[in-house]
Amino acid sequence: MSGPSPALKHSPVVYLVDDDEAVREALALLIGTIGLEVQAFASPAAFLEAFDPEAIGCLVLDVRMPGMSGLQLQEMLRERGVDLPVVIVTGHGDVNLARRAFVAGAVEFLPKPLDEQTLIETLQRAVRAHIQSRQRQEVGREARERLTRLSPRELEVLRLMVEGYTNKQIARRLEVSPRTVETHRAHLMEKLEAESLAGLVRLYLRGLEEHP
Repeated sequence: MSGPSPALKHSPVVYLVDDDEAVREALALLIGTIGLEVQAFASPAAFLEAFDPEAIGCLVLDVRMPGMSGLQLQEMLRERGVDLPVVIVTGHGDVNLARRAFVAGAVEFLPKPLDEQTLIETLQRAVRAHIQSRQRQEVGREARERLTRLSPRELEVLRLMVEGYTNKQIARRLEVSPRTVETHRAHLMEKLEAESLAGLVRLYLRGLEEHP
């Protein structure tokens, strides 16, 4: 089995984008007290230049900044397929801004002045959720990688096994002998590194969505 993706080997990072230097410093200090790495930026442009799309963590975004706004940056990241959880913070919030932020996928919309405990709990939840999401993606990637080891006939046998067909039923459907099905089944177990039928089913379902 291949090891975890490089992203899962790195510590989580909280990216902080706010044009107010005092706010950046105060939030960076607060977030650092819970053991999270912080990278702070004065503008969306500076963030985009340094941001690693494979990073694990979350993004804290102010709404109103010169040039590109926080919501515009959020929407840009969404269009690029970036899955980093976004927490919007603003001193000028209203229903329309909140709606726009949530439609674009924000996990939270917090008014300034920020409640420190609420912010900390929000960031911890966001980081945990992102780690779990990346782990699920990694499991699916590994499953799809293993499935590519199978021949078309082996994959067909696996699909029928997952659907609950017995060896004899599979043999009749494929017009082969039960012994041939048993041979395919043994090859499946070996190629997919599975120890049981339940293991085969789990691996197949994990890789099913993106496997042809």
